[in-house]
Amino acid sequence: MSTPITAAAVNDLRKRTDQPMMDCKSALTEAGGDMDRAIQILRERNSKVSVKRSMNETAEGRVAISIDPAAKVAAIVEMRCESPPTAKNEQFIALANDVAKQIAQKDPKNVEELLAQPFVGGKGTVTDRINEVIGLIRENMKPHRFTRLSGGQFGEYVHHDGSQGALIQVEGSGTADPAMLRDICAHVVALNPQYVRTADVPAEVVNKEKDFITQQLQADPKNAGKPANILEKIAEGKLKTFFGESVLLEQLVANQQKYEKKTVGQVLKAAGLEVIKVVRLKVGEVTL
Repeated sequence: MSTPITAAAVNDLRKRTDQPMMDCKSALTEAGGDMDRAIQILRERNSKVSVKRSMNETAEGRVAISIDPAAKVAAIVEMRCESPPTAKNEQFIALANDVAKQIAQKDPKNVEELLAQPFVGGKGTVTDRINEVIGLIRENMKPHRFTRLSGGQFGEYVHHDGSQGALIQVEGSGTADPAMLRDICAHVVALNPQYVRTADVPAEVVNKEKDFITQQLQADPKNAGKPANILEKIAEGKLKTFFGESVLLEQLVANQQKYEKKTVGQVLKAAGLEVIKVVRLKVGEVTL
């Protein structure tokens, strides 16, 4: 039995693919309401369809990061508030930074435990610290999600408006250049790679991409009569392009003026470093 085609479903598909509303409705109808199938139908109709893996919900706030090189710990947190002006308020910015420092130092397991912890920067609990700022600004605010990392070396970047940021954890024989790691984190914020390394891409995803490439090649009249080995090389090139778009270490560094024709993986390898973990947060974003 097919799923009813609702306006909300059409709008969701539009947000995820940037395709016209009528095209999205048509694809959903053809797919019987199956979102994944509808995305594939759009891709088959238009090879330039880019699938977004996140959708925005109505929320304001900012991302904050705290790194303690001596203790080899770091944390990134998304603090929520009600309005854009509050997200830029100095009191709220200080609160977000305090909460990130709290997480790095005290390693709470979840938001509830974090709120109940004694505040490292003063008296009372973390909840008391938050309520102090709520009392000043008269607006609700809370930590929404966070990640804490330990061990290795760290780099960070928070966008100028605080709306998104990235934290990277690396290890290796060399001392990481903070500017280089910051550039990589800025790259992560800008391009939002879905995977760190090629091996991280699920086999199911790779196989689907291979099937899609094969369909494209077979449908193109220019490929009629081409030898199988030539078509295989073309397919390999297209798959490499897919990895270059989706995998961090295979992507050309966004700042090509500084890292001309070098991938993120090449830059890190030259520095004797290997990625352990990358965390990217964007305010109001729900990861699918």
